Order: sequence, then C-alpha cells, then structure tokens
Amino acid sequence: MTNVYTYVVAAETLPLESQPSVLIPPLYDIVWSIIPLIIVFIVFGKLVIPKYREVLEEREDKISGGIDRAAAAEAEAQAALEKYNAQLAEARTEAAEIREDARDKGKQIQAQYRQEAEEESRRIVAAGEKQLEASREQVISELRADIGQNSVNLAEKLLGNELSENTKRSGTVDSFLSELDSVTPAGK
Repeated sequence: MTNVYTYVVAAETLPLESQPSVLIPPLYDIVWSIIPLIIVFIVFGKLVIPKYREVLEEREDKISGGIDRAAAAEAEAQAALEKYNAQLAEARTEAAEIREDARDKGKQIQAQYRQEAEEESRRIVAAGEKQLEASREQVISELRADIGQNSVNLAEKLLGNELSENTKRSGTVDSFLSELDSVTPAGK
C-alpha cells in the first residue's frame, strides 16, 4: 500500500480520473502498439520478404524460361518446317527430273526400235527384191531354154529337115534370143 500512496502523491491524480480521448489513444497504448509493429516489420523484413522475393524470382525465371523454351521450340519447329519444305521441293524437283529422264529414254527407245524396224523392213524388202530378181533370172533362163527349144522345133517343122548339128542349133538359138532381147515389150 505504501507504494500506491507514494504513487498517488507523486502524480496527484489517479490514472482513471481523467476522461480518455476518443480520437487520441493514450501514450502507453501508442508505445506498446509501435513496439510489436516494429518487431513484425523486422521479422517480415528479415525472414518473410526475402523468401517471398526468392519465390517470385523463381516463378519469374520459370515463366521467362518457359517463354524462352517455347520460343526456342517454335524456332526449332519453324526450322524443321523450312527443312521439310526444302526437302519436299527437292524431292518434287528430283521426281520431275526422273520423269523427264524417263520420257527422254522412252523417246530414245522408241526411236531406236523404229529405226531397227525400218532397217529390218529395208533388209526384208532388199532380200525380197533379190529373191524376186533371182526368180526372174531363173524364169528368164527357163523361158529362153524353152523358147529356144520351141524355136528349134518350129524351125525344123518349117524347114522340113532336122538341124542335126549342135553348133548350128546353139548358134540359131542364140541369134533368135538376141533378137528377142533387142525387141522391147509394149508395156515398158
């Protein structure tokens, strides 16, 4: 109790005797409110805010890394697309060249077979002409022999005597045949 008495004498007023202000809190409330606020700021400043910044930077790195990876993937895809288009164009060009070469080779083969067919045709015609000429010569020879024999027989009948000598006979036949050769047929 002595303490309370000493306190009352020193202050001369009791703590609850004055009316508190509604707008301004008492000084002890302000002091005791500022101290925990400073402690909270210090704890937040030393522990929470650095961790929060670290998490934000990590997320930012993930996002920017994701964007960079997406841009790199897009660039790779674009490069692959360009490469594919280049290969496709090259394949189309090569296919066109192959088709053109095949057409050229086909034309060459066709020309070669046509030339071989024409040569074979000429050879067959030439062989036919030679065979025809040989047959003609053979027919002419046979006709000469037959005409010669017929002319001798006819001459014997007309003259009434027989041509006995072979030399006379062959001379007469040869002269008759030479006269026949000199006479041109009416068709020519």
